[in-house]
Amino acid sequence: MAPPAAAVAAVRHHSPHLLLRRGGGGLLSSPSGPATLPFASRGAASAPARLRLPPPQFSLSPVPKSLSAASSSHVIVRSLFTGIVEEVGRVRRLGPPLAPSGGGGGEALGLDLEVETKDLLAGTQLGDSVAVDGACLTVAAIDPAASTLTFGVAPETLRRTSLGERAPGDGVNLERALTPSSRMGGHFVQGHVDGTGEIVAFRPDGDSLWVTVRAPPEILRLLVPKGFVAVDGTSLTVVSVDDEGGWFDFMLVRYTQDNIVLPTKKVGDKVNLEADILGKYVEKLLAGRVEAMAKVDS
Repeated sequence: MAPPAAAVAAVRHHSPHLLLRRGGGGLLSSPSGPATLPFASRGAASAPARLRLPPPQFSLSPVPKSLSAASSSHVIVRSLFTGIVEEVGRVRRLGPPLAPSGGGGGEALGLDLEVETKDLLAGTQLGDSVAVDGACLTVAAIDPAASTLTFGVAPETLRRTSLGERAPGDGVNLERALTPSSRMGGHFVQGHVDGTGEIVAFRPDGDSLWVTVRAPPEILRLLVPKGFVAVDGTSLTVVSVDDEGGWFDFMLVRYTQDNIVLPTKKVGDKVNLEADILGKYVEKLLAGRVEAMAKVDS
């Protein structure tokens, strides 16, 4: 069945923006030009702390392997974020749970991620959702004395994101889920990471910083110039998209550089990517319209 007339009209209104793609050029043929910028290595490891863990809970729903209309999976929105990082926390420990979870059955085990935080302890409760480098995780334990929050990281989360590569001392972007009274300073971020990208270049521009990221086609096709993308949970404005070269870029102003993890990373490091959910809905509506038209023509 074809979509309702109102939905088709909405798709026609938005569809020109989906076609704003830059063609040609190599991987680093952005208007700003190619360059790299070395950064310091990650911070030193810190000693693990004793935890008191209840059975881990997970709030990251599995993300469909395909973002196209051919996928019948549905991502449930349990929490919503803005992509405005509240604090950069520090990884205290990433490893197997220190207390039995009661699960098992031969299934792959998840990990516990313990993060040191100064600002997020106040008002945070067990079961709350927090975006950690853009991945929506559930608070499984709170240790006020050690200033730490502990999250259970499910196997699917480890497969879909770069969290499994974190080490003690690494910084992670933290943002608590929205409340009804929160300001909406960024864009709609679910914390459902679509996949990872790879940093391929840094280039300073005055006190700002250009960043170029290589991304898979299924994510690139949802990005448009002047649109939104969440990179490690940070809401950013896309500047250029090159489908053929397989990359997109954006600029970080000085304030953003000082308050997120990304500038401390190196070329070759992975970043978690989440495309704007509005683009996903438009893509699915367009795909449904094309399928309906094909059935009529046949």
